[in-house]
Amino acid sequence: MGLNKRNRANPEFSLASLTDVIFLLLIFFMLTSTLVTQNALNLKLPGANNRLVASPKLAVSVKNTGEYFLGSRASNLQEIESYIKNHVVGNSDPKQTTVTILADKQCPIEYVVNVMDIANRLKVGAILATEPK
Repeated sequence: MGLNKRNRANPEFSLASLTDVIFLLLIFFMLTSTLVTQNALNLKLPGANNRLVASPKLAVSVKNTGEYFLGSRASNLQEIESYIKNHVVGNSDPKQTTVTILADKQCPIEYVVNVMDIANRLKVGAILATEPK
């Protein structure tokens, strides 16, 4: 008597398609994560007290008309950037360098952000000076 064996269904499944999907997702997230840039400024807001927080030798004053001053000398953004860059070259650790921004009370924020952007590009700290109450 010739009995035929039944073909049983094999409960295994292939993981090849699942690994393809995982690799595609991995590539997608790797590519999109490099397109995201962090635009955080290195800004420290000091409390309004009488203590001196940063060295005043790197102080940039900003008037409400958009005029920039290094000390008492009028200057533009390129001069400010080269001045800070020269000071950073003399310092061994740029993160220890801090630029103090003295902005007029009525100064538009865009003028302050220009100086903060320079500090961010040069990897130095930026402090916005306040008056004690």
